[in-house]
Amino acid sequence: MNSNVENLPPHVLRLVYKEVSALAADPPEGIKIYPSDEDITELHTAIEGPEGTPFAGGVFRMRLVLGKDFPAVPPKGYFLTKIFHPNVGHKGEICVNVLKRDWKAELGLRHVLLTIKCLLIHPNPESALNEEAGRLLFEDYAEYESRARLLTEIHAMGGSSGEPQDPNDGPQPKKHAGDPMKRAGPSAAAVPAALGNGANGASTTSSNSNSSSSTNVAGKKKADKKRALRRL
Repeated sequence: MNSNVENLPPHVLRLVYKEVSALAADPPEGIKIYPSDEDITELHTAIEGPEGTPFAGGVFRMRLVLGKDFPAVPPKGYFLTKIFHPNVGHKGEICVNVLKRDWKAELGLRHVLLTIKCLLIHPNPESALNEEAGRLLFEDYAEYESRARLLTEIHAMGGSSGEPQDPNDGPQPKKHAGDPMKRAGPSAAAVPAALGNGANGASTTSSNSNSSSSTNVAGKKKADKKRALRRL
């Protein structure tokens, strides 16, 4: 959906920015706020499923979109997480009076979010967008609860909803990745020792050779000296 930042008057944008900042700093209980740095007219949230309902334990992502006539016209609400609920359409659109005939400009976004959370506790089948869910709520609550619970377990649990994934999540580099000795494997540690042994061996051989050569020279000098004395 296109941004309405350019269509809203500056004083409305200031009010929206102020309210969104306040919501992010002090969100309603069970609701997390994720403001967009690029588009203040689209607010992403995550609502925890209330206890005692088929949605308990789930986290449901939702967004509010502020149109060009806001606040004279209410924002539009959409569930991004699939949910089986009488007042939520198949495309995620939300049907609640506060987003329609009961809207007043002074109500604000906090009131909208709290009303939508309350809708998870007290559905209104008389204004159903999901007719099957509305019918089951009237005629067979056990079946409605079972269906709603099933979709909650499939779509709203297990990390598929809520806060966007942190860039640091997922496989991380091994802690020894920067250690060349560990990265090369066990054989790397043996290399210096092997080189050291080779160097020692070479040194020993060289030493023995030099010693033998010195002994031969000394012996030759003694023999020459004896021959010289005999000549005398």
